[in-house]
Amino acid sequence: MQERILITMKENPDVILRAIPGHFITPHAHTNYYLDMTAIKSRTHESRAAAAEFAKKIPPTTVVDTIVCMEGTQVIGAYLADELTKSGFVNVNVYKAINVITTELSSTGQYIVRDNLKPMFEGKSVILLVATAVTGQTLAKTAEAIKYYGAKVRGICSVFSVGNTCFGKPIYSLFSVKDLPDYRNCPADECPMCKNGQAVDAFANPFGYSEL
Repeated sequence: MQERILITMKENPDVILRAIPGHFITPHAHTNYYLDMTAIKSRTHESRAAAAEFAKKIPPTTVVDTIVCMEGTQVIGAYLADELTKSGFVNVNVYKAINVITTELSSTGQYIVRDNLKPMFEGKSVILLVATAVTGQTLAKTAEAIKYYGAKVRGICSVFSVGNTCFGKPIYSLFSVKDLPDYRNCPADECPMCKNGQAVDAFANPFGYSEL
């Protein structure tokens, strides 16, 4: 694989996206970049900076009761909750407290909510926090589960996104295809790299990648 490309967020130089060119297979598609967000998701300095930028993008009239963190974004989620409850922000609930939780997959691939977490969903306003919003399949499944448990999705925060909306909800992203114009993501049977005989470099998912 080629060396990674560093893309710095224009509004905040502390938020850096690391993109590795290659041929990657993800759970839902083939892509020509692996977006390495290890530092953004795990290093406090970058996670805090990312959360601060997300807080600026969420409209001040948005009520936020719960942040559902997916794809390993819990550290960002905790900092985001802190940002939204600071003095000066008006987009938090009357209790001035935000729940920060993650999702759980059942053995059948469905997102479930345990009984002890149901009070954080029932009648609540939810922000989904993800690393990437590309195909939208994971987001759609999660939103369906959240609706089932009585909550409403108010918006999506995504470190990288290919669009501005998903299932009718706004996506607040830090990076987009404008920052990586040649980014491609497509179904396996439509992958131009496969058709050209380009070998697969690695399997990738939200936890990381494994080279072949």
